[in-house]
Amino acid sequence: FTFYSSYIQNLKSKQYYKPKKIKLKTKQIIFKSVLFLGLSAIVLTGCRKKEDEDNDTNGSSDNALAERTYNDVNNIADEAAASNSLSSYKLGASNGLLSTCATITHDSLANADQDTITIDFGTVNCPCSDGRNRRGKIIVYYSGRYKDSASTHTITFNNYFVNDNGVGGTKLVTNIGHIAAGGNLQWNVSVNGTITLASGGGTISWISNRVRVMTAGESTSGILGWSDDIYSITGSATGTSASQNNFSATITSPLIKKMNCRHIVQGTFTF
Repeated sequence: FTFYSSYIQNLKSKQYYKPKKIKLKTKQIIFKSVLFLGLSAIVLTGCRKKEDEDNDTNGSSDNALAERTYNDVNNIADEAAASNSLSSYKLGASNGLLSTCATITHDSLANADQDTITIDFGTVNCPCSDGRNRRGKIIVYYSGRYKDSASTHTITFNNYFVNDNGVGGTKLVTNIGHIAAGGNLQWNVSVNGTITLASGGGTISWISNRVRVMTAGESTSGILGWSDDIYSITGSATGTSASQNNFSATITSPLIKKMNCRHIVQGTFTF
């Protein structure tokens, strides 16, 4: 056994031993309570997941990091809106990501057609309730109520970092009205963003286009009116990973998002 182990080690050191690399052209993930668009198929218990790393740089995990980062921005903006009693603004569930070091400013006077919310985490890392550190600003421009047809919500960034990863670009949410008379409300959700990984880890470029249809909860209102909302989400994303490999991801069976749960509970996603 000792001789065999030494023999294998010698082979490795001389580079005779080369593990076979397998490239997967297409991967399909069935989301039965797994990480939102994560390719690693992390199994959840109910509405919980295991944490994954923020600096894994293959295409699938880079896509998952981008999905999570820009989805969390919605939750932060919603919590900021709720703290200023702007419940009509809300884009979805607020999962309590803000911390006491975040300053929230609401400006409804600068533009008659557009209001602004600025969430400022300061210039040094601010620990948040999800265990991540944030600094910089998230700036939200919105016109109209979230459920109003033709209303828009645009989210931008000013020196914004999450765990020292720089987040840039724009997220746009547009209410395009009911599918048909008496039908469900739907929104176009697009992101054109970049994430610059900490410590020179490279830059992720990410473009995402989604159609989000509310299948339950439209008739409820109030601060907790979002808690029974359910959405069906379709669409695709393309991007370049931090290692400069191109990737694409397509929803082949609608993702089901229940707003009383932070994560996707069902659906199929193909790389």
